[in-house]
Amino acid sequence: MEKNTLVFECIGIKDGGKFPIENTGRGKDISPEFIIKNLSPHAKSFIITLEDLSHPIKKFTHWVIWNIPASDKIAKNIPPGKIVSSLDGTMQGIGYGFHRYAGPKPPKRKSHRYCFTIYALDCKINLNPSSTKRKVLKTASDHIIQQGEVCGYFE
Repeated sequence: MEKNTLVFECIGIKDGGKFPIENTGRGKDISPEFIIKNLSPHAKSFIITLEDLSHPIKKFTHWVIWNIPASDKIAKNIPPGKIVSSLDGTMQGIGYGFHRYAGPKPPKRKSHRYCFTIYALDCKINLNPSSTKRKVLKTASDHIIQQGEVCGYFE
């Protein structure tokens, strides 16, 4: 199956715009809501990553979460934990050293660029919650049918 672009809206964050304070480590540090626009009928689950593209460590991972049930909306404020039972057993790997969303928090008076990438898969993947973004994406690579990104900055 050929991959195509997943179109989504990240509520409060326009592509190329600034992150709202509530979605950052200087605010409430809660994940934003996502509205999916053109989901394939073959999609069964999502992976979401949040990466700091300005960090000295290339594509520094702030969040990796997988097995989110495919739908046209992903609610904001996903709770912390290795397993998110309210999302049908969704798994959160290690991002920024935690099993949770960790929003932008660059050094004071520095602006960093961050990207959310959402991957739509034709299945769920079976991985340990201590898995890294690299392992999650490698395991999922043959099952990604759509992907898209929204990037913004903070500070």
